[in-house]
Amino acid sequence: MTVQAPAGALSFDGTTGWRDAGTATQIQVLTASCVRAHVLNRRTLLIGLIEPLVMLTAFGQVFSGLVHVPGFPAGVRYIDFLLPALLLTTALQTGLQAGMGIVDDAREGMLTRLRAMPVWPGSVLIARSLAGLVRIMLRLLVLLVLAYCVFGFRPGGGPAGVSAAVALTLVIGWSLGWVFIALACWIDSAETLHAVAGMVMFPLMFASNAFVPVDGLPSWLRWVARCNPITYGIDAARDLSLSATAAPGVLLAVLTALAVAALTAPVAVRGLSRPR
Repeated sequence: MTVQAPAGALSFDGTTGWRDAGTATQIQVLTASCVRAHVLNRRTLLIGLIEPLVMLTAFGQVFSGLVHVPGFPAGVRYIDFLLPALLLTTALQTGLQAGMGIVDDAREGMLTRLRAMPVWPGSVLIARSLAGLVRIMLRLLVLLVLAYCVFGFRPGGGPAGVSAAVALTLVIGWSLGWVFIALACWIDSAETLHAVAGMVMFPLMFASNAFVPVDGLPSWLRWVARCNPITYGIDAARDLSLSATAAPGVLLAVLTALAVAALTAPVAVRGLSRPR
């Protein structure tokens, strides 16, 4: 991540420019740098096109027979049932990438250079989270376009319901992304972070109602799914997408996600500030 000030902004070549800059300006410059380097990169954009297509093909086609399991909504096609869950899982995976960016910055010495400047550590992390939010928006856009044009995604909630589900996903994805950012600030190894994140992501995705209704799961897994917070986020996004109705679960999902961000963000700042 190369720190580069936009035209007309303060100079950030030395400590004087950063000292004169407020926190908002620091976040603005660092966010722009992250977006240019890690979001608008040609390889990143290409992967962003391919990965949603693979996910839709793998899950949408392989699991389409699950429409016959107990508890599946009557008259709902599997692609319409699945996509709200894919929106949320895609956002979570992108949050993990934001955490990996912190590890990459540490390995490349970027964090060491920033520590030599009067930069608030939280500015670096907020910039990463905002760049991750831009990446989530791009990936969700690709996912929706492919689902609509190639797989016939036509939910009952229409454009309004889908838009509300996307907005909910952005809030939840950005908030839960702070969990991975906090992990990255305390774990210096990319391999270890991947292993820990995998242990977190796998049960969140598969021990939930993402691919099959809770009633269609084995009894022990049904209990796990009902304790899984992602289940309620998927339920809320699915309700919005399929019927354009904001059930009480929507507010609960938003408040829970924001509470997670409020708890993990200070942990992340403390981890980044600790001596290395």
